[in-house]
Amino acid sequence: MNKLYTLLSGLVLLCSTRAGAQDQWVIKADKIDPANYYGVTVANGMIGIVSSPEPFKVKNVVLAGAYDLYGRGRVSNFLNSFNLLNMYLEINGRRIDAKNITNFRQELDMQHAALTTTFDYGTEASVKYTYYSLRQLPFTVLMDISITAKKAINITAASVMEAPDALKEVQNYYNEIDRPHVTISLLTSTAKSPTGKLQLCASNTFLFNEPHTQEPRVIHEMWDNNMHLMKFSKAIGAGQTYRYAVAGSSITSAHDADPLNQAERLTMFAKLEGRDRLIKYHEQAWDELWKSDIKIEGDPQAQQDVHSMLYHLYSFSRAGTAYSPSPMGLSGLGYNGHVFWDADLWMFPGVLVLHPEIARSMVEYRFQRLGMAKQNAFSHGYKGAMFPWESADSGVEETPVWALSGPFEHHITACVALAAWDYYCVTQDKQWLLEKGWPILSATADFWASRVERNGPGHYDIKDVVAADEWAENVDNDAFTNAAAKANLQFAAAAADILGFKADPDWQVVAQNIPILKLPDGTTREFASYNGEGIKQADVNLLAYPLKTITDPSQIKKDLEYYEKRVPNEGTPAMTQAIFTLLYSRLGNGEKAYHFFKDAYEPNLNPPFRVIAETKGGTNPYFATGAGGIVQSLLMGFGGLDITPNGIIQVSSKLPAHWKSLTITGVGPDKKTYIVK
Repeated sequence: MNKLYTLLSGLVLLCSTRAGAQDQWVIKADKIDPANYYGVTVANGMIGIVSSPEPFKVKNVVLAGAYDLYGRGRVSNFLNSFNLLNMYLEINGRRIDAKNITNFRQELDMQHAALTTTFDYGTEASVKYTYYSLRQLPFTVLMDISITAKKAINITAASVMEAPDALKEVQNYYNEIDRPHVTISLLTSTAKSPTGKLQLCASNTFLFNEPHTQEPRVIHEMWDNNMHLMKFSKAIGAGQTYRYAVAGSSITSAHDADPLNQAERLTMFAKLEGRDRLIKYHEQAWDELWKSDIKIEGDPQAQQDVHSMLYHLYSFSRAGTAYSPSPMGLSGLGYNGHVFWDADLWMFPGVLVLHPEIARSMVEYRFQRLGMAKQNAFSHGYKGAMFPWESADSGVEETPVWALSGPFEHHITACVALAAWDYYCVTQDKQWLLEKGWPILSATADFWASRVERNGPGHYDIKDVVAADEWAENVDNDAFTNAAAKANLQFAAAAADILGFKADPDWQVVAQNIPILKLPDGTTREFASYNGEGIKQADVNLLAYPLKTITDPSQIKKDLEYYEKRVPNEGTPAMTQAIFTLLYSRLGNGEKAYHFFKDAYEPNLNPPFRVIAETKGGTNPYFATGAGGIVQSLLMGFGGLDITPNGIIQVSSKLPAHWKSLTITGVGPDKKTYIVK
């Protein structure tokens, strides 16, 4: 790379970040173009709400764990849930829409996971609304609305419940529950998923500020089978601000045996908690999450971007579940909501270091599907457990048949094992290792022992795989697959030793004889027939981190300098440059690390919230996999954190010259702080 170019580009970035210093917690969108708008997600690890450029609309609502088969690739897909926050507002009999308002602005408060929209309606009113996916209540959302009258006005406000197109057998209900101290109006819908496998339910209610008996009268209207609403009217005097809210819950039979009644009960619970308590406990829950943080001194834009990455990783996962995020998290239906190595290798390590209790949910997801992984191995003629490349609710292979990754991308099995081993390393929880970790590690080791072809010493070959670099299909002895298999076998043997079990002696024999190939110049060869072609994503470089198969700095540098030139500028995912960042920082080259840090995500950003797409110039946000890779580049690269069998330690690393310091708080079970200057 041209040194002058690197220096100049660094100076430009430095000047631009200082000139327009960003708020580290708030992303403001004040020039919104609906034709070039990529929504941002507000989520609590269970329910995701995606923003819209239309006033009082949300693009979609996604629930973790809600899958069904509906024509897309003949495999299970994420379902859009009932859109329980869509509303309308009429002022003096005229419906508000994008064409008759001005000063339309939105801002995401990442510190407290709240999206606020403001606008003006002529000379009559100013409007503000904020919605939350409540962190303390996994299935419940809240929208808080205030209308300030510039002159005396009459409003009619409605909550509209509409069924997504794919759902069937929609039934709509309206109930009013009267008590001496409260009236609860419940707008409720239920429907079946496309095959009838799931029942999806949603219910919401208004929250008023007026004393009981003085609140507005709520009217229910049934429009058609797929849509109904409840509304109220109110006169507001000049200069007055009127405030109301909508709380609602969405849940399916994948989450609860009685989702219809539970949706209404949870909504009633939120109604009687009241808006102020709901927001208070939501904010407290996020304050607790942010005790684990990454703080950059000297680069305001990078700080905001890193907070956005952490915000999305936290939003797409939660403790106490057995769910693991898809590449797009809860930002929509991308990748059908399936779980790939993206979760285990890219998102999991950062979450593990900062919030082991959330990481436990992610590895629990794999443990609960171990039985299906064993069935998958049996079907392919192997022993042990072979995890599917794409996984949904049941744990069967969910890759569409046209993609060769389903039958052949076997490194996923070692990635699951690596996550399980790392969970033990960070938590040192031997009881968990015995009950959950050992079954995963031993079954995956048995898979690799049966998967190799034993062709003599140093030639226990792993043939016919799709590489981690997915442009390499049906190749032999892929570097990452082979090294990950070796690591898996070694972790299983180490776990046996910790637990006092006798490891299968064959595991070490196999591990010692799996080849890692070299090119004539000594560079690690990506696969047996590799000859310098372009690569889709990191493969060989993953042997230095996270596998630690290659530890010699000169070899790491040699492999980096070779493969960094073989990643094209388009069509490749964000994680590759994140690995380059991490390794260059550990090698002591802070400026080259910074170049790849920026290159990993800045070309992938979409307006107006700087949401990350999968590839440069891509339009499919939010790519949580990329965020996970970049967070690792900060924690384990610039921050020097390292997961070892004895817990987390810190190794040497190098910051970019203009970063004054990097502080990582709330690390591991002991919530330690690490600082690099």
